Amino acid sequence: MQTVVIVIHLMIVATLIGAVLLQKSEGGGLGVGGGAGFMSSRGTANLLTRTTGFLAVGFFITSLLLSWLASYDRKPSSIIDANPASQSQPAGPATPISPPTSGGILDSLKKADEQQKQSAPSGPQAPRSQ
Repeated sequence: MQTVVIVIHLMIVATLIGAVLLQKSEGGGLGVGGGAGFMSSRGTANLLTRTTGFLAVGFFITSLLLSWLASYDRKPSSIIDANPASQSQPAGPATPISPPTSGGILDSLKKADEQQKQSAPSGPQAPRSQ
């Protein structure tokens, strides 16, 4: 059902955009408002105005229908009535976690960095002749 309404909605939107673009520009902002074209009669202007109005009403109706369809299956929930997450206590006495004796990943990276600094020369060296 929702897919059908979306397709109808998109068809109305495309037609509405076309109807608005076909209308004569009052201010001539785009430079296409004047001149005698195939859309220059007064009856055509009234037809486009009415068509735009009907399409706008259809746009609003399909928009409201889509929002109603989207919220149709949603069930309201309250934050107050929600059960808090159960916090279970450990079964035995709490034992503190001892730090690892071999060191963590950061310690091993630090040691590797120190070894690299010791093996690398401290600065640029002049070439030695043999």
